[in-house]
Amino acid sequence: MDDARAVILVEGRSDASALETLAARQGRNLGAAGVFVVPMGGATNIGHYLARFGPQGLGVRVAGLCDEAEEGDFRRALERAGLGQRPTRDGLARLGFYVCVADLEDELIRSLGVATVEQLIEAEGELGPFRTFCRQPAQRGRTRAQQLRRFLGTRSGRKIRYGQVLAGALDLGRVPAPLSGVLSRV
Repeated sequence: MDDARAVILVEGRSDASALETLAARQGRNLGAAGVFVVPMGGATNIGHYLARFGPQGLGVRVAGLCDEAEEGDFRRALERAGLGQRPTRDGLARLGFYVCVADLEDELIRSLGVATVEQLIEAEGELGPFRTFCRQPAQRGRTRAQQLRRFLGTRSGRKIRYGQVLAGALDLGRVPAPLSGVLSRV
């Protein structure tokens, strides 16, 4: 990280895999440009990473991506780091931090559409397990998009793999705003 000029702080490895895949599809080599996507191991760790990379640390450009449920953690940490006074969602974006509604997987599913995501799951050889999952009593009342989101998180490593698969299938003219926003900041 000695040659870092910017970092993108993300909650976990699945977010990092999606962003790195998307950047590569856009013809960008983030590492060669001195941009590093840093999975923080959860949104509550943002304060530590802002201290390490932000103005009081290495002083590199910092951007980030979080889920809607963790927006408050990001706001408080940015304020404590002296990067904004009670930032609104628009204020977060002006600082380079973008909120996924409800999370990154939801953004990707909405952009691709449920039918396309199901086709991708089939191509990955997991349509049978997905259908079995959908028949479980706890899933029956959920929308197909909600079932897809939940399915992606049911097995270790699945969210990381599908972060790459879904980002790899995106129409580059329809990239979800939080993803295009954060990549444009670095």
